[in-house]
Amino acid sequence: MRTDASGSGLRRGAPGRGARGRSAAAGLPRTLLAAVLVAALAYGTAQAAEEAAGASASGKFGADWQKWRANNDVTDLPSVQRGARNFVSYCVGCHSLKYQRWSRLGVDLGIPPAVLQQDLILPGDKPTQYILTSMPPKDAETWFGKTPPDLTLMARARGRDYLYQFLKTFYFDPTRQTGANNLRLPTTAMPHVLSELEGLKRAVFRDVATPGEGGQLIHEQVFDHFEQVAPGRLTAAEYDGFVHDTVNFLDYVSEPTQTARRALGVWVVLFLLVFTWLTWLVKREYWKDVH
Repeated sequence: MRTDASGSGLRRGAPGRGARGRSAAAGLPRTLLAAVLVAALAYGTAQAAEEAAGASASGKFGADWQKWRANNDVTDLPSVQRGARNFVSYCVGCHSLKYQRWSRLGVDLGIPPAVLQQDLILPGDKPTQYILTSMPPKDAETWFGKTPPDLTLMARARGRDYLYQFLKTFYFDPTRQTGANNLRLPTTAMPHVLSELEGLKRAVFRDVATPGEGGQLIHEQVFDHFEQVAPGRLTAAEYDGFVHDTVNFLDYVSEPTQTARRALGVWVVLFLLVFTWLTWLVKREYWKDVH
């Protein structure tokens, strides 16, 4: 009879097994039963302590943001493909990739030309063109105070972890013109364009007093943790994956040949080792009669 754990068939068979279990348990020495009960109690206490610690840590979300790492892998092709989709959907409106062509993107990521044209290439662009934003620089400077930077080499200039932390440390700040601020780049001119996905969170700061000149205390606001204000369309894990894919794509764009370069590097090192060995054999042959 096929049934799940909650099915009636399993429940009907349970009394017989339970009776045998009780009979076996009755024959166990009292000391062994006591040991089992103590072990179960200790395990339950440890589990409760672990859950309490997890709850305490969750109340300090973001306190360790400087230790967050991207841990991306450009050889993960599906991740890079999703990152390309994310960039076109949320970034290309302001940022360009002026050293990358649409056609190169399609070839490297294994995207068919028809899909590339339909889902990624901007209206009016051709596959042979560079990936450029349609936002006029003068308008961008008027709106944001500065022209948004080109992101082609951003992963190499600032680092992958920098980009990962930047995209995950936006917080609501009503004092800013855009309504958002950032821990990785304070007073950034960039609005939190991913707020619909992540939701809104506010930064909680604590006052830290340090002695200064003349014995006067200098008060400084130090970041403590984030608090969620409004949820987004994605869960925390889903948003983390979204950022991970986006950073992975920007890492690929910063050096499209890095995967091939690393694979070729292994063969180059092996060639040099073999060549060195052959050179040593030739040297030994030439110099074997020289004393």
